[in-house]
Amino acid sequence: MKKSQLFVLSMASGLLLVASWPVSPFTFCIFFAFVPLLWVAHSTTKIRTFIGFAFLSLLIWNVGTTWWIWNSTELGSIAAMIANSVLMCIPLWGYFKLRNKSNSLLSYVGWIVYWMLFEWIHLNWQLSWPWLTLGNVFATHPNWVQWYAITGVSGGTLWILLVNILFFQLLQKYKREKSFPAALAFAVAAAVAIPLIIGYLSIPAVTNHQPNYNVVIVQPNIDPYQKFESLSTQTQIEHLIHLSDSAINPQTVLVIWPETALPEPVIQQELNNSSIYRPVLQFVQQHPKLTLLTGLESYVLYGNEKATPTAHALPNGQYYDAYNSAVVIRAGQPNQFYNKSKLVPGVESLPTFLNFMGPVFEKFGGTTGGYGRDTAAVVFTETNNPYKMAPIICYESIYGAYVAEYVKKGSNLLTIITNDGWWGNTPGHLQHLDYARLRAIETRKFVARSANTGISAVIDPAGRILTQTKYNQPALIRYNIPVTSGHTFYVKWGDWLYKMAAFMALLV
Repeated sequence: MKKSQLFVLSMASGLLLVASWPVSPFTFCIFFAFVPLLWVAHSTTKIRTFIGFAFLSLLIWNVGTTWWIWNSTELGSIAAMIANSVLMCIPLWGYFKLRNKSNSLLSYVGWIVYWMLFEWIHLNWQLSWPWLTLGNVFATHPNWVQWYAITGVSGGTLWILLVNILFFQLLQKYKREKSFPAALAFAVAAAVAIPLIIGYLSIPAVTNHQPNYNVVIVQPNIDPYQKFESLSTQTQIEHLIHLSDSAINPQTVLVIWPETALPEPVIQQELNNSSIYRPVLQFVQQHPKLTLLTGLESYVLYGNEKATPTAHALPNGQYYDAYNSAVVIRAGQPNQFYNKSKLVPGVESLPTFLNFMGPVFEKFGGTTGGYGRDTAAVVFTETNNPYKMAPIICYESIYGAYVAEYVKKGSNLLTIITNDGWWGNTPGHLQHLDYARLRAIETRKFVARSANTGISAVIDPAGRILTQTKYNQPALIRYNIPVTSGHTFYVKWGDWLYKMAAFMALLV
C-alpha cells in the first residue's frame, strides 16, 4: 500500500475508537475499530512505519476521548495524551515483531496477551492512567457486560480484541476469495452475540425491598476554582449544612458530602477542636443518629522524623503529610479517616523516578512532593448504622480490583465522593459517572455517588442509574438504599484474567 493509504487506515482506527467511547452512542464501533490498524500491520514490513501509524491512531484516540483534561491542566494534558499513546504502542510493537517471526495465530494470541498485560501494568504502576482500558467502553451499556461480576473489565478487553481479530480475518478472506466463508462469518457473529446474550441473561432482578432508613447525598455545586481561592470555608459549610438540613428526615442514617467538601486543611487528630469546622460538629450533634461522610483536606504531623517517602519538611525541621481524605463524623464516636490511595499522577503525586521533574509538575497544577496516601482500602463502620461504607475518592473509582478490596473487607455500600468540576461540562464527568456503573456490576453493590458539581447518583448492583442529579446545579438525593451481602467471583479473585494473560505473555 501507498503511505497515503496507510495514513487513511490509521486515521480510521483512531476515529473509530473515539466514536465508540462513552458517551458516544456508537459503542458497537469498538468491535472493528482496530481492523484498519491490523491492515496497516499486514501491509508493511518496516517496524518504524507501522509504529508511526499506530502512534497516530492511538494519539487520535487519546485526544478525542480525554481532551477535556485540558480544562484543568494544559501542559499536563498534552504530556498525558502523548505519553499514553507512546505506552499503548508497546504491545503493538510486540505484536508486529512476533508476526514477522511466527505464524498468524501465535501473533494474534501475542497481541491479546501483550495488550492485557499492558493494561494490568497500567493499573498498578506509579504512572497509572487506566481511563482508556478497553473494557471501560461498555460503561454506558451495563446490560451487555453483567458477566463483569466474574471477569471485571479485563473480560471486556479480551472480548474486544478477539472480535477485532476475527473481523480482520473475515475481511482478509473476502479480499482473497471474493466471498465470506460461512464458518468464519458464523464465528464472528457468535463472538459478538454470545457474550451479549450471557450479559442479558445475567441481569439481577430489581429489588423491591425498601428499607426503613435512607441516605442523603448532597451536591453543593461549588466552583472548584473558587473553592480554594475566593469562597470562604465558612460560606461553603453553611451552604452544605443548609442543603443537608432541608433533606434529612428521622429515617436518615447517612449524609454524604463530596470530595474536599471541607477545604481548609486541618490536622486530623485536631478536627474536633477546629473552630472553623465547629458548625459541622454542631450539625452532627444535633442529629445523633446520623453519620456524616465527607471529603476534606487534612494533614498529619510526624515531628522530626521523615516518617513516609511523601512527607514534607516544615521550616522548623518537623515533617508532615498532606492528604486528600475522607472522614466519617458521628456524635459520641471517634472520627474515622481514610486517605486517598490512588492518586492522579503529576497532579496529586509524582513517581519516584520523576522526582527530578518536581518543579515542572508544580507549574501545571501538581505538587513537588505530592499527597501522602494510605496503602490499603479502609471500610467505615458505625454502631447502629446498617451501612458499611467504602470511602472511594474520585479517581479511585476507575480501579475495579481496588474497589473490590473494600467489599472483601466487609463494605456493603460503595460511596464515591468526587469533584468533577475541574473539567467543566465535558464528557469527562459523564465518563466518570458511567465507570461507576461497572464497579456496581463487579461487586454487586449499590453505589451512592456525591459529586460537587454533578452528576450525583444512586446506582444499583446491575449498573442501572436509579436516580441522578443535573450537572452544575445545587441538588439533593434522598434514597432508601438497601444493603446487599455476599461476594462476587471478581471480588474474591480480583484481576485473575489479567494475571493469566501476563503469564501467557511470558510464555509467548
